[in-house]
Amino acid sequence: MYKIGLLNNISEKGLSLFTEQYEYGADISEPDGILVRSKEMKDLSLPSSVLAIARAGAGVNNIPIDKCSEKGIVVFNTPGANANGVKELVVLGMLLASRKVTEGISWAKGLVGEGDKVPDLIEKGKSKFGGTEIMGKKLGVIGLGAIGTMVANTAEGLGMEVWGYDPFMSIEAAWRLSRNTKRAASLDKLLAECDFISLHAPLNKDTRGSINAIKFAVMKKGAVILNFARRELVNTADLQKAMSDGIVSCYVTDFPDEELIKMDRCIAIPHLGASTEESEENCAIMAAMQLMDFLENGNIKNSVNFPESFLDRSGYQRLTVSNQNSPGMIEKITHLLAESKLNIADMLNKSKGNTAYNIIDIDGSITADLTRKLRSIEGVIAIRLL
Repeated sequence: MYKIGLLNNISEKGLSLFTEQYEYGADISEPDGILVRSKEMKDLSLPSSVLAIARAGAGVNNIPIDKCSEKGIVVFNTPGANANGVKELVVLGMLLASRKVTEGISWAKGLVGEGDKVPDLIEKGKSKFGGTEIMGKKLGVIGLGAIGTMVANTAEGLGMEVWGYDPFMSIEAAWRLSRNTKRAASLDKLLAECDFISLHAPLNKDTRGSINAIKFAVMKKGAVILNFARRELVNTADLQKAMSDGIVSCYVTDFPDEELIKMDRCIAIPHLGASTEESEENCAIMAAMQLMDFLENGNIKNSVNFPESFLDRSGYQRLTVSNQNSPGMIEKITHLLAESKLNIADMLNKSKGNTAYNIIDIDGSITADLTRKLRSIEGVIAIRLL
């Protein structure tokens, strides 16, 4: 029986995938796995029983990744599961920045009590809310992952000229991206050319505050910035100056804070990118499936701290070993197996940064004594028998 702890409300579409082998709930003690959405976990004490954490969403800023890696806990996320929901909100953001729709609605609502005069007042006052169309404008997409690619393709369908920039673009994303998207030779080239700039880069030490005074200096005057990735990608103080200087005409973000909501030309959306029934269901389904495959088979898909690892089951006993990515580890593990006269039927070895992961199918049975010896190898983080 596998035990799954729930730290947030998780869609029933995902929970319904768990078979009779699983028990899940908010009050599970000593869980094998944890399902979480936005619950802050950095100050939580994780039970020693936890083998994996699955985040029903893409961002994992609420999970202590380094601590998990040290303990051999695999952390999954669900990239792309909420991509369509975010993409649609980005398109809405472009429209809201181009057409004074929200201002017009608020003004129209203020005409309550004018009675029969309302239609005439509407016709006389609507000129205050004129805008521009997005068709024919240039959109620059920074980061061409699951969401960025969908934004680029949809914008092209709306008649926009799309530019893309992503020095780490995957082959999979390249296949999905429309061939009409123009590849920007550099980030500065994209910023100088585009009327709209949509951010879809991950947040890390290199991207934090990367949209700053230096980048605003090369940006096309009057540009609209859409940030549906992470608030910290943009330097707020530099943004405010760029807006006062007329470089940025509007900033649309799904991650407002107190400084941003005070800015007149900031459209602050309260983190609604993935707040659709479909996104929550897709994330829950993907998270549950990844967690089950890991617990039952040792396979890893969409982990942020462990390498992608998949090996078909072939009826043999399966051994998984997590270890520090240092020379000689495979030799030490296989030497112990050979000493015990155990044949390796199949094997997979993968690494990611400082962490390595091995799936080894054994023709025979691993004893408790051999398990103890494997655990005692210097550099081994965790082992499992499946």
